[in-house]
Amino acid sequence: MNGTALTLMIISMVMLWGGLAWSIVNLIRHPEDEGHLPEEHAPEL
Repeated sequence: MNGTALTLMIISMVMLWGGLAWSIVNLIRHPEDEGHLPEEHAPEL
């Protein structure tokens, strides 16, 4: 594996796992408000 491929692989992995970590941290800091969720199913369901 040459240097270019290794560099692109590392950048891709950092973007993928970093985005996942950022999403988890954001969800922990700002959880979804359960009060805004509908209590009944939509009639078409």
